[in-house]
Amino acid sequence: MKHILLAEDDLDFGHILKQYLEISGFAITWAKDGKEALELFQNGRFNICVFDVMMPKMDGFTLAEKVIEIEPETPFIFLTARKMKDDKIKGLKLGADDYIVKPFEADELVLRLNNILRRTEKTASIQPQEDLIEIGSYTFNSQRCELTCKDYKKQLTQKEAELILFLFKHKNQLLKREEILNAVWENDDFFSGRSMDVFISRLRKYFKLDPSISIESIRNVGLEFKVS
Repeated sequence: MKHILLAEDDLDFGHILKQYLEISGFAITWAKDGKEALELFQNGRFNICVFDVMMPKMDGFTLAEKVIEIEPETPFIFLTARKMKDDKIKGLKLGADDYIVKPFEADELVLRLNNILRRTEKTASIQPQEDLIEIGSYTFNSQRCELTCKDYKKQLTQKEAELILFLFKHKNQLLKREEILNAVWENDDFFSGRSMDVFISRLRKYFKLDPSISIESIRNVGLEFKVS
């Protein structure tokens, strides 16, 4: 049974959502505000997190940042009643695996949760036997989600590690956008496409210490992860 940390301050909605997720086969720990959610996360183990954006004591974005610092491989989804574009972009930059605008069908949330969990498990199952992968001047620890180069060390999110692993597996090959999206996000919709663009920008910054490594975009076609 997968364990979800749910952070939702709306008591009526949270109670209904908790019951529905439990009926759908999940174990739920429900926090009524961001501060309580952080304390629960620090003292428990969760497969995935579902955070409302607007909460008292600590908003969902701040909560996600602190969760990433503690355990960057834990996937999370944002729930929000707002449709502001800036909110979605902020969520994407934080590394959110999905972003759902209220009101939504509970079945849709369950589907998205299962897709993310299945993808996470699939990635773990295809990890190479060697945890350490040499990429130019960098060392990528796929198990610990760490990227190092001399004195530089970057703790990666699970999604960043998945993307690096997929790109490295297909290094020096032209990849279509939909290939990457379907492999890493298991979806090639607009949200996933914008999310990938954010992640690619971040990976370019991470690999900037080695000029022999580049991620080149071919307009209207895809990407090529070049390692010379």
